[in-house]
Amino acid sequence: MFKVLSCLLFIGIFVFSGCGPSKQVTRIDSDTTVDLSGRWNDTDSRWVAETMISDCLGHVWITNHMTQAKGAIPVVIVGGIRNKSTEHIATQTFISDIERAFINSGKVRPVASKSERSEIREERADQSENAAIETIKRMGREQGADYMMTGEINTIEDREGNKQIVFYQTDLTLTNIESNEKVWIGQEKIKKFIGRKKFKM
Repeated sequence: MFKVLSCLLFIGIFVFSGCGPSKQVTRIDSDTTVDLSGRWNDTDSRWVAETMISDCLGHVWITNHMTQAKGAIPVVIVGGIRNKSTEHIATQTFISDIERAFINSGKVRPVASKSERSEIREERADQSENAAIETIKRMGREQGADYMMTGEINTIEDREGNKQIVFYQTDLTLTNIESNEKVWIGQEKIKKFIGRKKFKM
């Protein structure tokens, strides 16, 4: 009797688990826009970065720099981008999108950030001890930045019932490191409407 009950219990568990919800994972193109939650996502990060850097590089500051520096391309470092929104935003991904937009433009020369420089300096120090003399990279040869980009991301939310508006505002500033002069200030806004269907009982 015990064996029969055990067998029936096993079959019941198997059948029940087979009727449960299943997960399906489908790979999609990384450039595809998918807005599941309405929150800041990879599409927003890439679009805001490319739009703002395009505006930045079309501004008069870059012409003034080229004139004063006798044609030398400006060197730019991307500093801190603060997340002052009400949600988690991967600011490092946004910073990478900004740096990629800078590099792809060919109009400026981006340099490594503070944290990246520390790791690179450690590598140079290690080379001075262990690498072949003809391959050692010398200390004191770093390219100093002319300008630093900083910024912040803010949000405003408005909710009523099952409807919600999320407003994102990204502010970026490019500052001359030597003079502290702000040579460019940019702003980009995104507004999203999020509607949730009510479940019928």
